[in-house]
Amino acid sequence: MTTKTAQPTSTPHERRKVIAASVIGTTIEWYDFFIYAFAANLVLAQLFFEPAGEGMMQILSLVTIGLSFLFRPLGAFLAGHFGDKLGRRPMLVLTLLLMGIATTGIGLLPTYETVGIAAPILLILLRILQGLSAGGEWGGAVLMAVEHAPTRRRGLFGIMPQLGVPFGMLLASAMLAVMQQIAPGDAFAAWGWRVPFLFSVVLIVVGHLIRKSVDESPVFSEIAETRQQESAPIVQVFKQHTPLVLLCALFFAGNNAVGYMLTGGYVQGLASRPEEQGGLGYNPVHVQLAVLTAAVVWALSTLIAGMLTDRFGRKPVVTAGWFIQAAGIVPLFQFVFTGGVGGVLLGCCLLAVGLGITYGPQAVWYAEAFPASIRYSGISISYAIGGVLGGAFAPTIAQVLLQSFGTTWAIVFYLLFMTAIGLVATSLLRDRTGVPLDLEFERSGRWKDWRPARS
Repeated sequence: MTTKTAQPTSTPHERRKVIAASVIGTTIEWYDFFIYAFAANLVLAQLFFEPAGEGMMQILSLVTIGLSFLFRPLGAFLAGHFGDKLGRRPMLVLTLLLMGIATTGIGLLPTYETVGIAAPILLILLRILQGLSAGGEWGGAVLMAVEHAPTRRRGLFGIMPQLGVPFGMLLASAMLAVMQQIAPGDAFAAWGWRVPFLFSVVLIVVGHLIRKSVDESPVFSEIAETRQQESAPIVQVFKQHTPLVLLCALFFAGNNAVGYMLTGGYVQGLASRPEEQGGLGYNPVHVQLAVLTAAVVWALSTLIAGMLTDRFGRKPVVTAGWFIQAAGIVPLFQFVFTGGVGGVLLGCCLLAVGLGITYGPQAVWYAEAFPASIRYSGISISYAIGGVLGGAFAPTIAQVLLQSFGTTWAIVFYLLFMTAIGLVATSLLRDRTGVPLDLEFERSGRWKDWRPARS
């Protein structure tokens, strides 16, 4: 399925460093993001939005999860612009630091009871900073991994930043489970929830040191040496590739809306909240452990999907993944509502299989979709728009559907619809497995018509 193309100039030692930096850095970034999502479902509603009333405060808390997505395109625009002009590595270091500052700040915030309306305002501002960071981080991590990779192993290298999502979810779930065990009930609401946010300081220091040690992408080094940076890369993206951006965004939206049932903390919150707050009242520690297990399944399916795309191409693997994802959606809430914590475990693990297969190959597919000179801008803005269309308000939509129709089947149909959108986008996107990623190939004029060799 691949063709002989020029290999990156990085050494095996440098590639190992890139893999470590990609996995560890994105894990930390997503740990920060998921800690907020989980805490918003568990405790932040009561601490920051209680005056809004029982039903509305939960919705407002969920809205703050989606709010940051609205600022991801701005983060993608800024990081993509400077990533295509100044390099991939500087943006990776900067976005990681911004996310750490925002997460630590949330852990230090006073609650509504202490400072009144200033508390939710400050929370929202820090959440916006998280959104700006997340919007720019992913693109840089993907390109550092894929542009350093040997052509025939691009799919495998490309899933390394993708593993940051399940690993970050695993770490966040584990941290919350530990803190709910150490500080259960009122103690968790009083101070226990802050510890996972403050723990981000340690992670950020580690991630910063690792990312600073990695060499710049060989593709961008070629661009810089020949002084071929675009003066306005984001303008060129929309001028030349608007349909591609939209298809890539819809591709991600189909995965992201469904994924945020887990990563956005919706299932955890529904299962863990007391019955008087509209939840099922399951043991919150056990629920977090169930989600932790699902994160492991998600990581394994992501890894397997990346390797399969190197063997069979991107499109066949992802297409199969959409059907597997749909099969996991249908029984999810039946398991959660009727099976206790064991049902949460089974439902989340089944869903995680399809999520990994549709999310894992996305990184390498995006990277191969855009030419070198505007690649950071192209993949970042596609990813950010897909996040807005898909995951931004998926937990909020799910909660509104549940309250409006009184049945989880309304949520199931919504998630199946989003999965169908992802499937259609995949069918329309060109599979460019193995396309040369270097600037010379882009300038040769062969980029537009390139097709993978069949074997």
